[in-house]
Amino acid sequence: MSTPQGSLRQRNVAGSSKKKAGAVAVGGDADSNGLTTPVGKSAGSASNSELSYRIAFGAITALAFLTRFWGISHPNEVVFDEVHFGKFASYYLEHTYFFDVHPPFGKLLFALMGWLVGYDGHFHFENIGDSYISNKVPYVAFRAMPALLGSLTVSVVFLIMWESAYSLPACIVAAGLVLLDNAHIGQTRLILLDATLVLAMACSLLCYIKFYKLRHEAFSRKWWKWLILTGFALSCDISTKYVGLFAFVTIGSAVIIDLWELLNVKRPGGALSLQQFGYHFAARAVGLIILPFLFYLFWFQVHFAILTRSGPGDDFMTPEFQETLSDNVLTANAITIDYYDTITLRHKETKAFLHSHEAKYPLRYDDGRVSSQGQQVTGYPYNDTNNYWQILPVEDDHVMGHHVKNHELVRLRHIVTDTILLSHDVASPYYPTNQEFTTVSLADAYGSRAADTLFEVRIEGGKQNQEFKSISSHFKFIHNPSKVAMWTHTKPLPDWGHKQQEINGNKQITPSSNVWLVEDVPSVPEDSPRRIKDERKVKTLPFLRKWFELQRSMFWHNSQLTSSHPYASQPYQWPFLLRGVSFWTQNDTRQQIYFLGNPLGWWIASSLIAVYAGIIGADQVSLRRGIDALDHRTRSRLYNSTGFFFLAWATHYFPFYLMGRQLFLHHYLPAHLASCLIVGALMEFVFNAEPSAEEPSHQDVKTGKKAPGPQRHITARERFAGQSMVASWIACTVVLAIALAGWYFFLPLTYGYPGLSAEEVLRRKWLGYDLHFA
Repeated sequence: MSTPQGSLRQRNVAGSSKKKAGAVAVGGDADSNGLTTPVGKSAGSASNSELSYRIAFGAITALAFLTRFWGISHPNEVVFDEVHFGKFASYYLEHTYFFDVHPPFGKLLFALMGWLVGYDGHFHFENIGDSYISNKVPYVAFRAMPALLGSLTVSVVFLIMWESAYSLPACIVAAGLVLLDNAHIGQTRLILLDATLVLAMACSLLCYIKFYKLRHEAFSRKWWKWLILTGFALSCDISTKYVGLFAFVTIGSAVIIDLWELLNVKRPGGALSLQQFGYHFAARAVGLIILPFLFYLFWFQVHFAILTRSGPGDDFMTPEFQETLSDNVLTANAITIDYYDTITLRHKETKAFLHSHEAKYPLRYDDGRVSSQGQQVTGYPYNDTNNYWQILPVEDDHVMGHHVKNHELVRLRHIVTDTILLSHDVASPYYPTNQEFTTVSLADAYGSRAADTLFEVRIEGGKQNQEFKSISSHFKFIHNPSKVAMWTHTKPLPDWGHKQQEINGNKQITPSSNVWLVEDVPSVPEDSPRRIKDERKVKTLPFLRKWFELQRSMFWHNSQLTSSHPYASQPYQWPFLLRGVSFWTQNDTRQQIYFLGNPLGWWIASSLIAVYAGIIGADQVSLRRGIDALDHRTRSRLYNSTGFFFLAWATHYFPFYLMGRQLFLHHYLPAHLASCLIVGALMEFVFNAEPSAEEPSHQDVKTGKKAPGPQRHITARERFAGQSMVASWIACTVVLAIALAGWYFFLPLTYGYPGLSAEEVLRRKWLGYDLHFA
């Protein structure tokens, strides 16, 4: 076995052994068990290398700002999801409560920019195409925020490669692919959240690499600094969008591997006692879990502190929450409901009114099931007298002025048809497991069917004997004998049901979709003393109670984003850039903004991901056959450093296959950034990783015959001392030239100008992209 190993590991050209020996003498070995082999201080010619990195960093940063800010004022109209995130910034500036499925951090940055330029939030971004100029909106300032963050993202990518001790060509390739990517540019020139998300994700990788470099200086001031900064970056990531959780998975996986190495009694730095290991575990738990969670809570505290006035988000919250907002209609218009009042009941989620009419259920449904042929009870979205119901006590004593209270049993009489609401053990039209809702005559309701007409008013979060109020009392209407909750959904009934919503009895009574409210009390005149309310003071709720309520609502509504969208795409389409998203069009000038990555750059990155997987597979097969083609340091960087980037790509990509919500191309941007890091790392591996006879083999280190080398970091210049970098620079030039060509060709679709002729549009429909004006 030793012969093929030796021949393979000494396959370099003549004289390379001497050069490699010199390299080892200067730099020694790195900690080959590490995630990365970052840049360290070295003497002599390393200062020139440092200067070349700084010059390249400055040039790439300047180009990033140029590509992101160029023509940022075009178009001067509302584009795509600017209708949402621009509107939210305006609501912050007006202190008006709103609801969104995303956490507040990214939106707070837009509000900060608006505040800095003196904007008052008067424009609400109602429609795509609305003019910023005529409405006097400082939209360039708003767009400058994501453009700034997007520019810094390119810089951070370069720093990630630099800190990981990659050669200058590798650093330039990785940063250049992000610099010249049309998707990253397009998403960072508009009032959107992804620039914040991607920068926070990149910063979390950079900060963790900086932290990991200091693993031999555990618990030093710098060690703590980079640990806490890693946690802060992770917090900013998940505080922008919940897909930021994937960055926690990336860093968390690396931390678990690191902790597992610390448990090794044969680790190069010496065995740790269990107490010392406990300190390491606790420090990481504090820095990467507890502190990020506190930062996450902080942004919600700022969110609640700013949004103090009633607004469009009220309906998503409970009455108790709404009463903490000033100018809330709930506190101004709520009426205590008495028995014998006529009320209208509205479903909180679908906004449909409880409705009935004289039409009957058909004898048989389409699937052959038999109905009761009773009077239809449906959900109807519009005001109508058929929505009027009288609330009656169990004993119909006609005593007026008694308030309805929480947990009391009531009956509902339909005013127009003079029948009583009932539920019974008959399957509903669409849900065989749910009960049918119908009505019966007064004689039956107070006779043989009396028990089936009784319903419990169960106020959400209500106390015993709490008064039942219109608007403010969100409640579930529970059928007393069967304990099912009155429920509806948006699927319309067939023609026999006039396309109205089905009302049925849901056996699962805990979901919030069972909640109703009393919209109005029509039997109480407008000038009635019952409608005159004293001015009420704004109430308060503990922060954590408000936070938990908002979290539940955000998660639930996020899970409901399952409807189709004309530009939605599937994860398998993203690495190959099979489709994009139309952001904006202008018919007169034939201009359009079409969100699409740089196809050439994306295909290079996706191809090299496959190449990386193939290299790892081939290396594992070779090792199983006793052939060691790589020295220990090279293999360590391939598995640990490049492997870390691959982990970041995988954890930001594969989880989307498990999601049932709407997905779009922009969800791939964090994974694409990681794929660019892989490209840079693999380019160095292919063109500069020459095995050295002086380096210990995998088998030597595994069996303990040779140590992996001194535990210190070495620079890329030390690792490549004596090696020609011509091949790397040629590869770098070729890759960037290809990326530059792709960026320039699709530039009109990214920047929205100039307008393209039909022939020019057709030339850009490479994979059948659904472009306009073709």
